[in-house]
Amino acid sequence: MLYMILGHDAPGALEIRRRVRARHLERIAALVDAGRVALAGPCPAVDSPDPGSSGFTGSLIVAEFESLEAAREWIAGDPYVTEGVFHSVEVKPFIRVLP
Repeated sequence: MLYMILGHDAPGALEIRRRVRARHLERIAALVDAGRVALAGPCPAVDSPDPGSSGFTGSLIVAEFESLEAAREWIAGDPYVTEGVFHSVEVKPFIRVLP
């Protein structure tokens, strides 16, 4: 089943986000390689594809996991969680309707 993972950035987390981004992307790449990612990306804090120093408000991942608990365990080990980029994370089942 698909699960929506929405991480909310902590105030002032932009520098940490930049520092650990490569490790975060490596973890997601493993899911991509397994064909489990439907959608993933950051949410800019301003209406721009390059928010610069405004940074981000969080990130969204929609990916396939065996269970809600498995999705929660996976994100708990992500560098954006362990290094403090995200101050909170929502994980919910997701049903793709479109496309």
